[in-house]
Amino acid sequence: MASDLSNPTDLPSPPRPFSLAGKLAFGAGDIGPGMTANLLAFSFLIFLTTTAGLSPVAAGSVLAIGRVWDAINDPLIGYLSDNTRSRWGRRYPWIALGALPFGLTFFLTWIVPGFQSEAARFWYYVIMSLLFQVFYTVVNLPYTTLTAELTKDYDERTELTAFRLGSSLTGAISALALGLVISNLIQDSRQQYLVLAAVCSVLSVLPLLWCVIGTYPYAADRGALQPAADPNAAENLPFLQQIKIVLSNRAFLYVVGIYLFAWLALQMTASVIPFYTTFWMGMESYFLAALLVQGTAIAMMVAINWLSRRYGKQEAFYAGIGTWIIAQIAIFLVQPGQVAALYLLCVVISFGVAAAYVVPWAMLPDVIELDELQTGQRREGVFYAFMTLLQKVGLAGGLLLVGYALELSGFVSPDVTQVAGDVIQPDSALLAIRVFIGPVPMVLLVLALVLAYFYPITRQKHEEILLQLAERHRSQIEPSSDE
Repeated sequence: MASDLSNPTDLPSPPRPFSLAGKLAFGAGDIGPGMTANLLAFSFLIFLTTTAGLSPVAAGSVLAIGRVWDAINDPLIGYLSDNTRSRWGRRYPWIALGALPFGLTFFLTWIVPGFQSEAARFWYYVIMSLLFQVFYTVVNLPYTTLTAELTKDYDERTELTAFRLGSSLTGAISALALGLVISNLIQDSRQQYLVLAAVCSVLSVLPLLWCVIGTYPYAADRGALQPAADPNAAENLPFLQQIKIVLSNRAFLYVVGIYLFAWLALQMTASVIPFYTTFWMGMESYFLAALLVQGTAIAMMVAINWLSRRYGKQEAFYAGIGTWIIAQIAIFLVQPGQVAALYLLCVVISFGVAAAYVVPWAMLPDVIELDELQTGQRREGVFYAFMTLLQKVGLAGGLLLVGYALELSGFVSPDVTQVAGDVIQPDSALLAIRVFIGPVPMVLLVLALVLAYFYPITRQKHEEILLQLAERHRSQIEPSSDE
């Protein structure tokens, strides 16, 4: 009976490909996380220091404490998601049930409480940050894991990743565009951030529900709601042992390094742009400069996706990050009044930002296949948990480092009655701002390029991995067919 499998008519028909509507629905799942994460990256540090009345160190510590909690929160939710069993699958219940509290806790993060004590305000933002990060992980981690489960095709994965991250950038630039409009309509900074947070909260929840509704039929059609049983696989390993196996995957460690260095450079640049434009360039609003960095990155992602298909993921990364490094050097040399030069460099940086978004996430599903080949188990949730954790660690590390640098350089935090641009900063603070938007991110990007050069999974290697997995699956099916 096993010989009947050689008959093409007996082979299972391939699943229907993702339609444009399906790809858009899948991508929509990252609009809310992209919108909220981007507003935090660009605006939270300057909000805490110039609107909420915290010192730079206290403001950076708010973010760092939240990310320390993520060291437990992210892998734990990944583990729980991997082991969820329901009629709706193991990922979709987390996304659907977490959407509303995700939006609500984000809104509460931008309220300025009426506490007179800075310590009381500090702990308010710590608590709100902890709650928001929990629900961010609840919706975003199961969602990002879907990439590896919905398709095993190399190019379709790259395409879905591009749609996902394109949607993330759409959410990101929408937050900045809304910030630009709201800052022109409302003068009071507290009201600006409050209105902006309210709008972004609503716009973050609805696309998550669209994603669930639009992609669930594809997951059901492709048998991706629950993992396929592997009779040769070991029983589910203890949580700590799974973590050990993940960290022993050499290819994953390269992806971790590539993503961590590139993301840290991005988050550091994002957090310093408001200080750079406000205090060094003397501009009234930082939203347009931030918008140029993120907005043009969507168009740049098309070029990165083409380069990846034509030449490979590593080569696309070289092109994007190499261009970004040149721009980081140039932005350090820009002088006050050279606004056109600043805006041009923001557009150039966006090419590198597109590579930092697309390539590491497109590499990760390949790493998961390698892990399955080596261990006989699929642990998407744990791998994606560590990547999501590193995204947040990059943000926290960048903000905390910038906070300490500003504090040590003598940065003057405006009180609640002052306009930020009216405060005169010492030369030492201005130099620190320029260093952390130019040379420091440049060094991080060089390190990311070095690791990308040694990344071991090429297109040919990935095809070999898939062939070996397919052969393993056939060998598991044939004995049961003979019976």
